[in-house]
Amino acid sequence: MRIMAYQFCVSGSMNQNYEQIESAIKQAKNQKVKLLVFPECALTGYPPRDIGSSSEADFTKLDEIYRRLQENCNLSDMYIIVGTIVRENGKYYDAAMLFSPYKKIQIYHKRALWGWDKDNFETGNNEGVFYADDWKIGIRICYEIRFPEFFRELYKKQTDLNIVMFYDVSDYDDVLRYEMIKSHVLTRAVENVTYTLAVNAISPFQTAPTILFDRSGQILCELERNTQGLLMYDLEKKKMDFGETGRKEVSDWLLSNS
Repeated sequence: MRIMAYQFCVSGSMNQNYEQIESAIKQAKNQKVKLLVFPECALTGYPPRDIGSSSEADFTKLDEIYRRLQENCNLSDMYIIVGTIVRENGKYYDAAMLFSPYKKIQIYHKRALWGWDKDNFETGNNEGVFYADDWKIGIRICYEIRFPEFFRELYKKQTDLNIVMFYDVSDYDDVLRYEMIKSHVLTRAVENVTYTLAVNAISPFQTAPTILFDRSGQILCELERNTQGLLMYDLEKKKMDFGETGRKEVSDWLLSNS
């Protein structure tokens, strides 16, 4: 499966954000990409950095953008995962939205909330497991990378690929934070023996990577920090090697005895 992740400067302007997203979609179509992933809150901007609060999102405009994204999926036979703000029954959620060709939109609501998240969003309650053709995909959002339990849930579901959508930036060049979060993504890949893709916004300074790890923590592809760009990789379901098989057997044993 050819996958692509797009990192860019997410703003408070939905029009500007969608222009960037649409440009990435066109490039993905030309490259025959099957799965295209964008950062957390890529459509709306993240509150309060880009917009004052979650309630300030233009939900009428969002509905029109969702319609256009669905059309793109149908025409290109491509899956698109994008970060947005969802309003349901008067409550607001930090959400990952999966668009599939000729299928109903599916949504994952972020569950690990703290600080600005807790000020703006409700806690979700769905598991975040979806399909893109025969690939079982797990989705997690930003702060959830800090908690192995969220990814152990995905291990139990036997996902083939886990995706982490970030909006993790700083007002100064915090390289230490970048490397720390990168190590979290690597660890989640290794401990769950699962290909793991992360995608982040880039401005003012990017403090989480746009990167793809294999099941043993080897970097398959990584984008340059603080620079707009597209990560693309042809991902295959390869047979597990010796070390991967061992980690899976021990993990299964631990789970069966817990």
